Amino acid sequence: MIDDKTILTIERIEERLKEIESVVKVLDQAIEDYLQWMVENGYAKSTRKKYSRVLRGFKLFIKKRNCLWDEIFTQEMLRQFKNSERSQPTHAVTGLSRYLFEQGKIARHLGMKYQSVNLPQIYEDYLFYHQNTHQAPDRKLKHIKVVLIAFHDFLEKHRIRLRILTIEKIDAFLSEYLADYKENTRRVYRSHLRGFLRYLFHERKLLSTDLAPLIVGAPQFSKAKPPNFLRPHELKRLFAGLKLSSAGDLRAYAMVHLAYTLGLRPCEISSICLDDIFFKDAALCIRIRKNDKPVKLPVPEETLKAMAAYLIGGRPKTKNRELFLTLYPPYRPMSQNAVTQNINNCMKKIGIPYSAYCLRHTYAQNLLEAGVSIYEVKEMMGHDSIESTRKYLHVHIKLMREVLFDETL
Repeated sequence: MIDDKTILTIERIEERLKEIESVVKVLDQAIEDYLQWMVENGYAKSTRKKYSRVLRGFKLFIKKRNCLWDEIFTQEMLRQFKNSERSQPTHAVTGLSRYLFEQGKIARHLGMKYQSVNLPQIYEDYLFYHQNTHQAPDRKLKHIKVVLIAFHDFLEKHRIRLRILTIEKIDAFLSEYLADYKENTRRVYRSHLRGFLRYLFHERKLLSTDLAPLIVGAPQFSKAKPPNFLRPHELKRLFAGLKLSSAGDLRAYAMVHLAYTLGLRPCEISSICLDDIFFKDAALCIRIRKNDKPVKLPVPEETLKAMAAYLIGGRPKTKNRELFLTLYPPYRPMSQNAVTQNINNCMKKIGIPYSAYCLRHTYAQNLLEAGVSIYEVKEMMGHDSIESTRKYLHVHIKLMREVLFDETL
């Protein structure tokens, strides 16, 4: 005879199975609605076909995992889908989550900024403490919060309280969280977590042991190789090879000019708004910088013409105030990574084996050759520290040796 406890367990299992079955139906309908919305908003047929294929795969992926609705559109689920056997692309899933968010079907979409997430008070207290004691810029605080959100989610998932933290549990988190990052990024993220652990031990007295020194990574060795920069013949080949036949070409043309003539980072290029451009004064205001110091820079005539050409012949007509937008509706501001990829593609097509940052390095090199002091270069490059600028001196000295002693770089 089955007892009451067993009956209750069976009922709960059946209830969950019904809920999971209902979730799959809701997700299937959501995908159909989203694809129809893409048709109504002018997405290309090839894009809709690609999104449809990816979303069908995502639906099967979710069905196999017996997920509830609230568990589907999370960063962890997106990571698992991306790392599944076929290494699935994720743009379609992110777009679906944005659509559902705008329809009021989910609380957060996958493209939302981490800083809008509300963490438990102890994490927020640490961010406030770090800002006051280290004079940390907003950009760094945002990066720290990204790590803290992932750490908090890991602890919640495994039901671990901060008071009973051990280095083994921290290592398990780092092993999972840092798996897809390069070593330099891992080093920075480990540093962010160390700071929080020191705070828990020294300031809050929440931990009985200071776990921060126990977080270690692979040893880092200094690199003698200086930053890459373009020689005059490479610059000439780059600009001669840039095309102006499409909206995408005009956009890339303006980006390359901004990176080379002003030494802007991809994140700075992506943040430029129409209100930041002063054509009459031939100036550009950069409001978001790594050193958190906005600056107004003089803009060469060729760069002004490149931006004007994009505004007139390439930029979509939209209410968005950001300068650089995606090419297809719904038009959205370009991300830092998208700017980097666009510039990289331009250089790759022309046969120049360097990245977008190479144009910034070339700008710094040109400043040094023009006799600008290292302190002026620091301000113009937007560096946090003079140490970041010193590496360009190494490049300049090697260039002089090549000229004076006929040495090969």
